[in-house]
Amino acid sequence: MARKTAKQNTAMQGGAKKGKTAGKKKTPVWPAYLLLLLLLILYALHNNPLIGLAVFAVLVFILVLEFRVSIHTEGARKSAYDILYAIGIAVAIWVVLIVVLQTTSPIDAVASCSMLPVLHRGDLVALHGIPNMSNFIEQHKIPVINMTQAEFSSMEANMSSEFLAFYAFMGNNESEITEIIPPGIGYSVALYNTKCLDTYNYLGQQYNYYKCISGQSNNLIKYNYSVGKVLLNGSEYSIIYTSSIAFGNETITENYSNPIIVYRTTPQDSFSGDIIHRLYAVIRVDSSYYTLTKGDNNPSLDIEFSNYPAGQKNVVGYVIADIPVIGYLKLIISGQFGSVPGCNQQILR
Repeated sequence: MARKTAKQNTAMQGGAKKGKTAGKKKTPVWPAYLLLLLLLILYALHNNPLIGLAVFAVLVFILVLEFRVSIHTEGARKSAYDILYAIGIAVAIWVVLIVVLQTTSPIDAVASCSMLPVLHRGDLVALHGIPNMSNFIEQHKIPVINMTQAEFSSMEANMSSEFLAFYAFMGNNESEITEIIPPGIGYSVALYNTKCLDTYNYLGQQYNYYKCISGQSNNLIKYNYSVGKVLLNGSEYSIIYTSSIAFGNETITENYSNPIIVYRTTPQDSFSGDIIHRLYAVIRVDSSYYTLTKGDNNPSLDIEFSNYPAGQKNVVGYVIADIPVIGYLKLIISGQFGSVPGCNQQILR
């Protein structure tokens, strides 16, 4: 048998390496993507924190697997270049979105169920900035509450007295309050200071709730309530909700055609993070604007739940589009695995 030349040996070794490389290219990554999709759908349906953790784990596994396959098929240097190239493209797209949509945060994810049925937890939303609040208000016909600087300063100085929400209590037992009224039980309605309620909740002293009953005769903004219907775990109940607000002789009711805005909270607010709620009205103080917002699936305005009216500098933008489920990836990456309250109910209008 003739001896193989060095050139032939090299060719054979090269062929063997190519064969190994080709084998690496056939590594099945698609099952992991399919599993990720199925887990995302399950998490959207059940909001189980364990499923959320599983989604995060599979996502990390996919990234590691893709990186390993890339190194074996293209080499470490080429893989690093591809990663940097992908990051550069992502940054470029983000910059283009910022410029086109006129906001520093053109993409966000819905983290709660407060905007049901319009927006669902896990929706990815696209935002457009509001460079001129005056034009935006006029274009969308948003109700405006005109206040003097003295009136607004007085309101800010006593803001805790503005945190008022209606609750029902059964019979004369004012220590047990509820928004949702069980059928067939007599009830009364009272206005409670929510800051006071938060204090007693923190202390675990529910029997002192009656001390939080408040009036609103000295408040600039006054609230009116109605009794509506809510679907809770598939059953229908009555619910107490804020039906309108009044300022002077003007009464403003909820308008579901108003735009949905995103605003950033401050440390003094009861809520935290980016809030995606519908614009209810705007307070105008000279040339400054402060927003009053409300979740469609919440019984009260944000200000009633101890959130200060957001100034226009804290308004990120308004929602122009949404994509279901995809936003869960953002929530999970940011560590929001668990379920949130209110997802088992929907206020019927």
